[in-house]
Amino acid sequence: MRIDIITVSPELIQSPFEHSILKRAIQKGLAEVHFHNLRDFANNSYQKIDDYQFGGGAGMVLMIEPIDKCIAQLKAERTYDEVIYMTPDAPILNQKTANTLSLKENILILCGHYKGVDQRVRDHYVTKEISIGDYVLSGGELGAAVLCDSVIRLIPGVLGDETSALTDSFQDGLLAPPVYTRPSEYKGHAVPEILLSGNFPKIDEWRTQKAYERTKNIKPELFDD
Repeated sequence: MRIDIITVSPELIQSPFEHSILKRAIQKGLAEVHFHNLRDFANNSYQKIDDYQFGGGAGMVLMIEPIDKCIAQLKAERTYDEVIYMTPDAPILNQKTANTLSLKENILILCGHYKGVDQRVRDHYVTKEISIGDYVLSGGELGAAVLCDSVIRLIPGVLGDETSALTDSFQDGLLAPPVYTRPSEYKGHAVPEILLSGNFPKIDEWRTQKAYERTKNIKPELFDD
């Protein structure tokens, strides 16, 4: 998988890809991530990529011209399965979306900034819009990093145990059950006996029940979905 990220501030997003699972995925050649500074496509010596809103109002808007130039250059080199715009006023990222995107080959992500991008970009260039929550950040870079992490970890070979991702929360519409490790007792707090029994059908039954209980208590809306 190749991911290209268009951003006003590459330094804000590069760090997550230099550590842990994302770093290993890149080193293994399972994922490529490339950053493109939007200012490099500005049509002026000051690298200005934003301007005031037509009609007045507070906040600057990313201009269409540098975005068009950047996307056009990238599209001349390859075909993208999705051109994604990170913005708070969009459908919220969920596991189903991450699963779907993990099957793509080339993804282009545009990070919003300031008051966002010229609406014509959204109307004519973007194929999917994604938010990571109903709140506003300074830019789309952190959201793009979250999206990439959720997608890249699903690529076969990225995780040491490929079945691990299949048992994560939300994969089956439920939250994951509680997990425990050694020691089996600590300061009077014991691990549930069923997990030490070796009776795996009963353990699976216990985990399913706990997953339902946790989902009902913490995210009952998942049952509605």
